[in-house]
Amino acid sequence: MDDGQDRAGAREIVVGVDGSPSSRCALQWAARQARLTGARVRAIIAWSIPVSYGPVPVPIPQIWVDWEHIARTTIQEAIRQALDADAAATVVTEVIEGGAASVLLVAAKDAELLVVGSRGHGGFAGLLLGSTAQHVTTHARCPVLVVHGPR
Repeated sequence: MDDGQDRAGAREIVVGVDGSPSSRCALQWAARQARLTGARVRAIIAWSIPVSYGPVPVPIPQIWVDWEHIARTTIQEAIRQALDADAAATVVTEVIEGGAASVLLVAAKDAELLVVGSRGHGGFAGLLLGSTAQHVTTHARCPVLVVHGPR
């Protein structure tokens, strides 16, 4: 039986972070839950080289942009904004190349819980649930909590 423990035997809560308000709320929720359950928090941000931008596919000129560095800066800033220093010090961070949903599903395959924000930076404002949140809720092997951002 999958008991939510990683290979080292520690209970783990995986949280997806993209810098959006709802992902910062998800990070706060995961940190509180970890404190209550003794689990560790593994915060993950996914990045990929965009091939188009906006609602209509328009090729982006391939100029040199360090997408991984931008992702690393984004997750560090989200942790700084969302958590106090003690909680932030216990969070393990990962910056992984790939699509957000697939990266989170692989990362959370042995997790106790996967926590994501309800809406990221992409998509359409009228949607109640973002595409990443919708995908992981239907495909994750562990329980998933979708956290709404601040009202």
